[in-house]
Amino acid sequence: MTVFTDEQKVQLLADLIAIQSVNDHEELVAQYLKRVLTDHDIDARIVPVSSGRANLIAEIGHGSPILGISGHMDVVSPGDVTQWQSDPFKLSERSGNLYGRGASDMKSGLAALVIAMIELQAAGQPKTGRIRLMATIAEEVGETGSQAFLEQGAMDDVDALLIGEPSGYRVFYAHKGSMDIRLTAQGKAAHSSMPEMGVNAIDPLLVILNQANQVFRNSDRHNELLGDLAFNTTVFQGGNQVNSIPEMATAEMNVRTIPEFNNDQVVATLKELVDQQNQQGAQVSTDVYMSQWPVEEPKETLLSQLAVKIGADYAGTAIPKLALPAVTDASNLLKQKGHEFPFIIFGPGSDTAHQVDEYVNKQMFLDFTQLYQQLFIDYLQQATRS
Repeated sequence: MTVFTDEQKVQLLADLIAIQSVNDHEELVAQYLKRVLTDHDIDARIVPVSSGRANLIAEIGHGSPILGISGHMDVVSPGDVTQWQSDPFKLSERSGNLYGRGASDMKSGLAALVIAMIELQAAGQPKTGRIRLMATIAEEVGETGSQAFLEQGAMDDVDALLIGEPSGYRVFYAHKGSMDIRLTAQGKAAHSSMPEMGVNAIDPLLVILNQANQVFRNSDRHNELLGDLAFNTTVFQGGNQVNSIPEMATAEMNVRTIPEFNNDQVVATLKELVDQQNQQGAQVSTDVYMSQWPVEEPKETLLSQLAVKIGADYAGTAIPKLALPAVTDASNLLKQKGHEFPFIIFGPGSDTAHQVDEYVNKQMFLDFTQLYQQLFIDYLQQATRS
């Protein structure tokens, strides 16, 4: 049953783009989506996480199996808006594409998921099983929204998961983990002409980082799908005057992990290096302030097979199954699901996420509002029979 015209679908996306949920204020998105869902007889619940930031959960259908669908409500900063051809928070159409911050990552995917649920509900679907929407905060920084859903048990009875991140006509079923780590070294200030009177806080960090580069970059641990662990120091700060011994220094690192060299093993390895310096008199502390685990689920599942089959009809070509370079909320949502769980990333978008003039192809967005409906129902029907 058709509830929305194409123009109304685009307008819903435009409304979402207009809400400036830049790493915050997702509660405004949640309130908007709750109104839309409620207007179409779908119960939706806003779940506060922190001030101004709230998840949204909604469900249609009855019984089992349960298909979880998820998308995040935050976006990254548009940066220098003068570099954009149009207002990043006003959806603009040019040459068949829809431009705006979040048009690809991932308000088009979120809109398509919501539209699909509404039109399925209006058609009396699903006949068997349930579809559970989990809209999250803070995916771009921290992933605290998906962590909250995990802790609240929203995934406990879910049998398969689709995240509508911008894959385009590709299906992803795995991605690396991501860690943000900060090392802080305490020293003692002194005049640089009398270094023996102080303790240089930079020195132990240089040793640790050099050793870490050797250990992590020369590891023989490898994943056939995801490749090697990536370790990079991305921020370094120390000292405040060129002729003074620095009393404090910090280094921040981003680590992209694989199942063979996971987050716990990275922490243990780094701890050994830090402990060695501290045993020699250094004062270095470690703060792991983000830790998202790698995801590698089966390539061949009922959900992935249906996605490529149905998606190919819209794409007009075969759809590949790949690993995604970036991290998603699946790192949290799948923490307790083992490594044999039906999971895919599949949603409208382009490779312009986080870029100036971010866009989604208009027809692709509209296609996914229909594609999702067929995919969700076919999955629930076939999963019930199996």
